[in-house]
Amino acid sequence: MKFNKPISLLVPAALASLALALPALAQDAAVPVPEKGDTTWMLISTILVIAMTLPGLALFYGGLVRAKNMLSVLMQVLSGFALISILWVVYGYSLAFAGPTTSGGLVAFIGDFSKLFLAPVKPDSLVESFTKGVFIPELTFVIFQLTFAAITPALIVGAIAERMKFGAVMLFLALWFTFSYLPIAHMVWWWQGPSFVAPEGQTAAAGFLFGLGALDFAGGTVVHINAGVAGLIAAIVLGPRRGFLKEPIPPHNLVLTFIGACLLWVGWFGFNAGSNLEANGITAQALLNTITAPSAAALAWAIAEKFTRGHASLLGAASGAVAGLVAITPAAGLAGTMGAIFLGAVAGFVCLWAVVTLKPMFKYDDALDVFGVHGVGGIVGALGTAIVAAPSLGGYGLNNDILGQLLIQAQAVGIAVVWSAVVTFLALMICKAVFGGIRVSESAESDGLDISSHGEHAYN
Repeated sequence: MKFNKPISLLVPAALASLALALPALAQDAAVPVPEKGDTTWMLISTILVIAMTLPGLALFYGGLVRAKNMLSVLMQVLSGFALISILWVVYGYSLAFAGPTTSGGLVAFIGDFSKLFLAPVKPDSLVESFTKGVFIPELTFVIFQLTFAAITPALIVGAIAERMKFGAVMLFLALWFTFSYLPIAHMVWWWQGPSFVAPEGQTAAAGFLFGLGALDFAGGTVVHINAGVAGLIAAIVLGPRRGFLKEPIPPHNLVLTFIGACLLWVGWFGFNAGSNLEANGITAQALLNTITAPSAAALAWAIAEKFTRGHASLLGAASGAVAGLVAITPAAGLAGTMGAIFLGAVAGFVCLWAVVTLKPMFKYDDALDVFGVHGVGGIVGALGTAIVAAPSLGGYGLNNDILGQLLIQAQAVGIAVVWSAVVTFLALMICKAVFGGIRVSESAESDGLDISSHGEHAYN
C-alpha cells in the first residue's frame, strides 16, 4: 500500500482525530442501553406467565367443574385475559406504574394518566432494574406486568364458577381490576427506582405499602390475597350452587386438572424468577425456591390427607403444589432454600385445613377453593416472608428485625384484605343493578352454563 504522506505525519494526524472523537464516544457510552440477556429472560418469563393462564389456569379450573360447565370456565378465563390485556395498555399500566416524582396527594395509592394509551412508551424507552445501571426496555416491563394483571382477575373465576351470568362476570372483572388490582399493585410495587434522587427537601415518591417497607417479591398481596379475598366475597354474595353440601359435586376430569397444575408450575418460574427483572444469582434462587416450596407443600398436603382422610389423592397433591407456589411468591427472591421448604410445608398443611375444615364450617361455596388456596396461602406467604427473609435465617432481606417486619407484613395483609373485600362487594352491587341480578336462572344452572350461556357442549 502506498501513502501520499510520510507515516511520521500520518500518526499524529490519526491521534489528533482520535482525540477529537473521544468526547463523542464518551457521551455515547453514557447513554443507557438495554441488557440483551436480561431483556431476553424477561420476554421468556412473560411468555411463561401467559402459559400459566392460557392454558394452565383454564385447564386446571376446567377439570374441576362438572362437564356441563367446562366451556363456561374456559370462556371466562380466555375472555377475562383478553379484556384485562386491553384495559392494561389503555389505562392500567399508567395507573399502576406512573406518577409524579415527589410524594404527596394520592400518589401513594394510585398513579396518574401520564402514560395513558402507552403514548410516551416507545421501543427505546428504558426502565432500570434493581441493580443500578442495568436497564431493560420499558415495553418489556409493560408486557411482563400485563400478564400479572391478566391472571389475577382470572383467578376469581374459580370461586364463582357454574352460576354467574357471563356479562356480569366481564363487567365485574373490569371494575375489580380498575379499583382493586391497580391501587394495590401501585401501593406495593411502585417507586421511583434505585437511580431516582428526590429534589432537596422532598421525599422520593413510592406506593404506600412499599413506603412502609412491606416485602412482596412477586405478588403475594397484589395477586393472591387480593384475588382470594375477592373470590370469598363473590362466593358469599352469589350464594351456593344448587345441591352444595347436599349432594356430591365432583370434578369431571382430574387429568385436565393435573395438566393445568403442571402448566401453572412451569409458568410460575417466569412469575417468580422473572420478578427480579434481570438474570442473576437472585433469579436462580427464586427459581430454585419455586421448585422446592411447592414440592414441600404437595408432600405435606398428601401426608396430612393420608392421616386425616385415609388416602393421599392426586387432587390433593396438585392443590398442595399450587398452595406452595402461592406461599413462596412474596418470598421467592428473599428466602433461602431451606426457608422456602419450610414455608411451602406450612402452606400445604394450612391450606388443606382451610379447604377441608374452614369452608364447611362457614358453608360458603367457593367452588374451586380460590380463597382456601390463594387467599389463605397468600396470607401464610406474606406473613412468613418476614421470617424466611431474615439474613440470620438464611434469607436475603435487609434486616433481622423479624418481629418488626412481621408487623409491617400484617399491615399490608390487612389493607389488602379490606380493600379487596370492599371493592368486590361494591362491584358486585353495580353488576347486579346493571344486569338485573348476577346469577343465572335455576333452569340455566341445571342445564349447565355451556349450553345455556354459550350454546355449545364440551363433549359429544
